[in-house]
Amino acid sequence: MENKLANPAPLGLMGFGMTTVLLNIHNAGFFPLGSMILAMGVFYGGLAQVIAGIMEFKKGNTFGTTAFTSYGFFWMTLVGLILFSKWGWIGGAPKGFLGWYLFFWGVFTFFMWIGTFGKNRALQTVFFTLWILFLLLAIEHWGVPGIGHFAGYEGILCGLSAIYLAMAEVINESLGKTVLPVGARD
Repeated sequence: MENKLANPAPLGLMGFGMTTVLLNIHNAGFFPLGSMILAMGVFYGGLAQVIAGIMEFKKGNTFGTTAFTSYGFFWMTLVGLILFSKWGWIGGAPKGFLGWYLFFWGVFTFFMWIGTFGKNRALQTVFFTLWILFLLLAIEHWGVPGIGHFAGYEGILCGLSAIYLAMAEVINESLGKTVLPVGARD
């Protein structure tokens, strides 16, 4: 009996991409941080990516499992860092210390980016721009003024690259041909 599993990557990529774009529209200075971004962080950026990661585990994809579950939990911890102090559960992290949180996510992302070298160019772009985003946000939280605004624009690019890849995977698979190229490695 054949057990054909669906590709969970578009779900995870859309959860990541849309949430990243929305947060970085805020970081670029267009809108304040609000419940819409935080809800996306918990449910679509967080929970949907964790589900996609579990589905990648079932398919035997170590890279997909690690990426989607890790970044899903990143979104959940980020929302927790924002809300726990607002709710009075515990004091917020000092700005400089939050820089280290973002820096270590950047280190993780750098190694995940290396893991994309045998994969398509679109996925490489997602991880490269995410690595840069984490570094820019860490530097901003270490006290370099104005860099967070620039990071917002870079983050929008990162999120849009994930959305493009998600839609390319859905459309190309649905139509059985390449409509949206991803720069496949031969």
